Amino acid sequence: MPPAMNMMTQKRIRREIADLKKEDLGEITLEPLESDMHIWKGSIPGPQGSVYDGGIFDVEIQLPQDYPFSAPRVVFKTRIYHMNISESGSICIDILKHNWSPALSLFKVMLSLSSLLTDPNPKDPLVPNIATQYTRNRKVHDATARKWTEMYARKAPPPPPPVAAPIPTSTIVVIDSSPPQPSASRSKGKARDEAPANAGSSSSQANRAGGSATEVIVLSDSEDEGAGQGKGKKRKRGEVAAPTADNSGASSAVPRVVPGEVLDLTESDTEKDKAPVPAKKARTRKPPSKAETSAPTRRSTRRRGAQDNAEPMDE
Repeated sequence: MPPAMNMMTQKRIRREIADLKKEDLGEITLEPLESDMHIWKGSIPGPQGSVYDGGIFDVEIQLPQDYPFSAPRVVFKTRIYHMNISESGSICIDILKHNWSPALSLFKVMLSLSSLLTDPNPKDPLVPNIATQYTRNRKVHDATARKWTEMYARKAPPPPPPVAAPIPTSTIVVIDSSPPQPSASRSKGKARDEAPANAGSSSSQANRAGGSATEVIVLSDSEDEGAGQGKGKKRKRGEVAAPTADNSGASSAVPRVVPGEVLDLTESDTEKDKAPVPAKKARTRKPPSKAETSAPTRRSTRRRGAQDNAEPMDE
């Protein structure tokens, strides 16, 4: 083969690769091998509504050394029940034989093969018995073609992406049964309670490093008792003085309480505390009687008379 011819073939292949990037192939695939530009791989989906619907048919194209002046050799790699395609994959189509033209491209060859699946040619069959069945018993032909498509051309769906498994979590409840601490040492008690909590957090971090998470909950009895005291209306009272006697000689019924002792407040005590203090009655002044009003008038008349009698004596 002359070198100029080989250079023309390489130039034509590069031009077809550039043209394929501009074409809308749809679901058709076509590309050369990286190791050998004279071998192409492609796939043709079964036309919708045909007996090959749902199948994907792989093809292989081999380019001759004098391409495009000679027709390429196309072979079906997927088995198909078709009168114009043999069991080995050879294809009987006019554009790949005497009707080939250098003006045709590989993309146009793929389109012609897709049309052949929709409209087979019983006048030029490559498998005569399939052509006879196609013309005489179309239902059996179509059922067999669909069965072959299901058996050989169906592609398994891709597996779903792996989903990360959630980290298992566990809860540990730690009950602190230590006695309640007095108010003066509450800060120390809180520090002690925080110690197991910190230890629980460190253990949870260690468990997370091992692949599982652990939550630690610390329940303190002192906190529960403190909450119960608030609900039961209990409080601490200081030291109370000894019973004393009042003016009548009877001693008051006030018990002596030890410091820090807890006393129960009964409902009567709380009701006494809550009982409203009676309001003081406003004093009303009675109006003066008639006798009281008449007495000052008589006295005033007597005084006036005495003054009148005393004036001439001074003269």
